[in-house]
Amino acid sequence: QVQLVESGGGLVQAGGSLRLSCTASGRTFSNYAMGWFRQAPGKEREIVTAINWGGSTTYYAASVKGRFTLSRDNAKNTVYLQMNSLEPEDTAVYYCAAGPDSRLRIKKDEYIYWGQGTQVTVSS
Repeated sequence: QVQLVESGGGLVQAGGSLRLSCTASGRTFSNYAMGWFRQAPGKEREIVTAINWGGSTTYYAASVKGRFTLSRDNAKNTVYLQMNSLEPEDTAVYYCAAGPDSRLRIKKDEYIYWGQGTQVTVSS
């Protein structure tokens, strides 16, 4: 069993920053890649960023490149999403996810485990 729990969401003004955290727990050791997705009302869940197990490879959606930074601390089973220069268009529920192995993946249907999501709201 693998459980993912996100935290750090909230309400911020445009131009502000937030840091999201996602901690994984479970009884079975697994070297898995992880990612962040987001879903705005009425829209499909989309990739935000992803990272491989070793932390050497990352992917960023064009809409967040240069503003968001993904990192992981494998010893703490945690990934972080630092979000700077937030825009109203970033408003969404943000989900962390774990993949089936160590390879970086960007398709949502490739991920196996999902957190419950955390709301990020950016006001103008």
